[in-house]
Amino acid sequence: MIRPILLYGSPILRKEAQLVDVNDPTLPQLIQDLWDTMYNAEGVGLAAPQIGVSLQVFVVDAAPLQPPDEPPFKGIFINPQIIGSSPTCVPHEEGCLSIPGLREKIYRPDSIEVFYYDENGQPVQARFAGIVARIIQHEYDHLLGRLFIDYLSPIKKQLIRARLREIQQGLIEVQYPTL
Repeated sequence: MIRPILLYGSPILRKEAQLVDVNDPTLPQLIQDLWDTMYNAEGVGLAAPQIGVSLQVFVVDAAPLQPPDEPPFKGIFINPQIIGSSPTCVPHEEGCLSIPGLREKIYRPDSIEVFYYDENGQPVQARFAGIVARIIQHEYDHLLGRLFIDYLSPIKKQLIRARLREIQQGLIEVQYPTL
């Protein structure tokens, strides 16, 4: 089911999400709703808090942004923890379905190691690099109540303040349902 995506200014986007019971019978439907909502909005990742559910789960389909020589990555992350990261940070322009129409260059580690549970409740520990690592870090931040704009300099934040106010007031037109 396609759900509305919460926009910048919604309090749940700034709240740390709760751990998920991997045996929760409603979890498969939440995961399906995340996929449906993300694909409807033409995103590459979506976290549960973005659809108003304060639980530690997100989905990623990096294929649209991956280089053609890389195998496409698609995954479900439940109760993830970033347990390691490269000391090398690289810039890349990021956007967010909860902050439509705004894209900014953000520096993030170019590789990370993540411990998480998959959709079957199985523990996984894996290393990710490149655009896949970036998307995972972006979605992971949503579980901690952080947004990509938090990484901007004070001057850059000042420059986008009016745009954020427009988003918060619902004055930005998007092609997907929002709240």
